[in-house]
Amino acid sequence: MSLCILAAGKTVTLGIAAFTLAWTHSVERTRWEEDWKVTPSGLQVIEARIKGSGAGMEPPEGAILKNGWWLYAPKMGAQRRILLAASGATGDGWTLCTVQGCLELGKTGGDTISLEPCEPTGFSQPR
Repeated sequence: MSLCILAAGKTVTLGIAAFTLAWTHSVERTRWEEDWKVTPSGLQVIEARIKGSGAGMEPPEGAILKNGWWLYAPKMGAQRRILLAASGATGDGWTLCTVQGCLELGKTGGDTISLEPCEPTGFSQPR
């Protein structure tokens, strides 16, 4: 499997099985990170981390505080697509990291990016 990143009418294909998605909360200015797997049924979140807590970002029941991060396993099924929309309020967008390195996505407010599993040919699966 591969991950297709669709933005501004262009598609970038990454031949990866897993990635970490990170961003800064626009109000609390707190870091969030999520670890995802690319599967045939969609994108599956495995673990999430929040660096602290605050308004609208309380860790869920069962989260564990470790080295200043709240760690937990989100309870949601595989997602066919993840839509990212940058607010422009944090000065940063999203950071997508793989074993190959990191990409900055959606740094400009209003940018919308779609993450989807795709075939090795680079075409996203039908929606």
